[in-house]
Amino acid sequence: MPTYHRATWVDAPLDEVWAFHSRIEGLTALTPGVANLEIESVTGPDGEPDPETLEEGARIEMSLRPFDVGPRQSWTSVITDREADLDGGRASFRDVMEGGPFPEWEHTHRFFETDAGETLVDDRVVYRLPGGPLGRLAAPFGGLGFEPMFYHRHRTTKARLE
Repeated sequence: MPTYHRATWVDAPLDEVWAFHSRIEGLTALTPGVANLEIESVTGPDGEPDPETLEEGARIEMSLRPFDVGPRQSWTSVITDREADLDGGRASFRDVMEGGPFPEWEHTHRFFETDAGETLVDDRVVYRLPGGPLGRLAAPFGGLGFEPMFYHRHRTTKARLE
């Protein structure tokens, strides 16, 4: 399957970067305004609504309407893995789309801290485009659409935390 990757150094300690990316407020801040993101609901792994931290098992129901064109697209994302070793300078989580515009979407967020207190933010998305055979033909170009979104995510992380 195609993979998109982007990494950026952020001049901020791991614990701050991790905390920012571990909350629903981080997701809303990191999503470009042109996506017109609406969070419908967030449920923690225990079934409680609106958890403070997006733990493994958290479920996010959202919708987007990119550029205000076409109908809203529903998207269900579940946090499937979450590991943090802040003293060891590393943390990660993975969200998987259970329903939405892509037949498959798995986004791994990894964070690595240096001795100087900088943090590498590393995003990797493994995906399959819709459209069957046509989607497979377009797959080499799929990452082009992700670049503006992830550029915004990384630029916003730097602006908020540096």
